[in-house]
Amino acid sequence: MSSTLQVMQIGVVYPQTELPTDVDSVRLFVERVEGLGYRHILSYDHVLGADPAVHTNWNGPYDIDTTFHEPFVLYGFIAAISSLELVTGIIVAPQRQTALLAKQATEVDILSGGRLRLGMGIGWNAVEYEALGQNFRTRGQREEEQITLLRRLWTERSVTHHGRFDHVTGAGLSPAPVQRPIPIWLGGHSPIAYRRIGRLADGWFPEMGLGDELDEARALVNDAARLAGRDPSTLGMEGRLSWDSNVHELVDHVEKWRNARATHLSINTMNSQLSGTAGHLEVLAEIADALQLGRTQP
Repeated sequence: MSSTLQVMQIGVVYPQTELPTDVDSVRLFVERVEGLGYRHILSYDHVLGADPAVHTNWNGPYDIDTTFHEPFVLYGFIAAISSLELVTGIIVAPQRQTALLAKQATEVDILSGGRLRLGMGIGWNAVEYEALGQNFRTRGQREEEQITLLRRLWTERSVTHHGRFDHVTGAGLSPAPVQRPIPIWLGGHSPIAYRRIGRLADGWFPEMGLGDELDEARALVNDAARLAGRDPSTLGMEGRLSWDSNVHELVDHVEKWRNARATHLSINTMNSQLSGTAGHLEVLAEIADALQLGRTQP
């Protein structure tokens, strides 16, 4: 792994559920975030939202009226207007065609000059899986096969792969990505997911804060890495902090993540009752000033 993992890089979650979707708003937010000293932008992924009027027992955090950009298309645009690292946090990989996923990630990596970090996960929305023609119940197993195939497609000229879920016979991608392979980071919140991370991932997104739960999850990740013959210290870890109107407390938690050896950290301003693009940027400017990002980021 790169030595950049020794310094914690701070970025932002793109608050797409709360911002206008027009191109000028996207440009304004991205350019301002980069100007404040943040180093990466992370976006969530949902292709479809469920209609609660049809799914009457729906209790998911998002529904049919929640706005989501398609991450690869969004990042094709952002690649042209900024030098931020582009992070999917996460792409719901098993509901997508693997070869097409490889191609789309390759294109973003090329257009950004090698600035894509592909976060993948298995998701939680069975409605989406049905609409995209994939099996919700086998999504974890499919993700494991996808990781192997993605890396082969990014590094080999001609690939033949016959697995349980995907079949490729003598085919390959051209052009190839800048990063060969593109880094794959995984999400997940279960012992099975932690062991998958340890065995297969370049890094991971803990879905919890600091404390005993994180320590237990990290122990499972590290044990799985060692059993797979890997060095756990080479795995990246990206924490996430949500804005709660107290900049001093947030700065304290940033330092705690740094002390916990996080390699990356994203600031999330969603669900904070902020007013439009200006409200989110005002808060991110306050945080950047408190963290002295323009002087402390690598």
